[in-house]
Amino acid sequence: MARDHGYARYKLDGCRCYICGYANAVYCERRERAIAYGTWQPFVDAEPIRLHVRDLQSCGLGLRRIAEAASVDRKRLQALLNGRPERGTGPQEKVRPALAAAILAVEASFDLLGATTVIDATGTRRRLQALVTIGWSQAKLGARLSWTPANFSALMREPQTIVRTARKVRCLYDELWDQAPPEDGHREKIATNRARNMAKARGWVPPQAWDDDTIDDPSARPDIGAKTSQAQAIAENSHELIVGQGYTTEQAAARLGVGISYVQKARRATKRQAVSA
Repeated sequence: MARDHGYARYKLDGCRCYICGYANAVYCERRERAIAYGTWQPFVDAEPIRLHVRDLQSCGLGLRRIAEAASVDRKRLQALLNGRPERGTGPQEKVRPALAAAILAVEASFDLLGATTVIDATGTRRRLQALVTIGWSQAKLGARLSWTPANFSALMREPQTIVRTARKVRCLYDELWDQAPPEDGHREKIATNRARNMAKARGWVPPQAWDDDTIDDPSARPDIGAKTSQAQAIAENSHELIVGQGYTTEQAAARLGVGISYVQKARRATKRQAVSA
């Protein structure tokens, strides 16, 4: 496949047409000007770029997805990471600034993750819980998501889910978070009241208690209008992690950034307050 006419074709294919010649002249002029001003930088260190790609991979992004987001050929990323074994060359030591800028512009985000990537289920579960608090029964939510009751119940207990599931729940939440379910008949009214009572009994909070930038954070606590102490917040968040997600006390403490003894004391104090009340 022939290259487009331009600088690359002039240098690599020896084409001397007007377009290729003009592109080469422009390149040489820019190069000489940059050298004169001390701004000529044809290559940059590849190591920071390589580390950035590794960081993106650790977040669940594959090379194909990163290449698409950066609008570069996947083979260029492979050469950056592993070199070209068929040519006997190792990982690149230098890269062009344009390539570096394109790769560094890619940030790990929910939208870039593959559909089957495993992620934390906290935000997914909180969105469903919030919908239940405003009257949407688990049966109605499950039907809208095309889930069986068993699948729905399992998701509400599991600490992790996949991106495809999280996206479906986000779309449903964005659609229903400010809408109460219809109560056209006696049975629907009973189902709505039952959902609200169950949510209240389990301590679930409505959509208004969460911001978009906190609902997915396991260490965040809902804003329900009342001020709570740090110990109370730690007790509530650790309870969610330990009881709701199956974390050990050690894991919950590490997730919340506090010591194990602090979590234990906060939970004991909260239980004593509940008993005395």
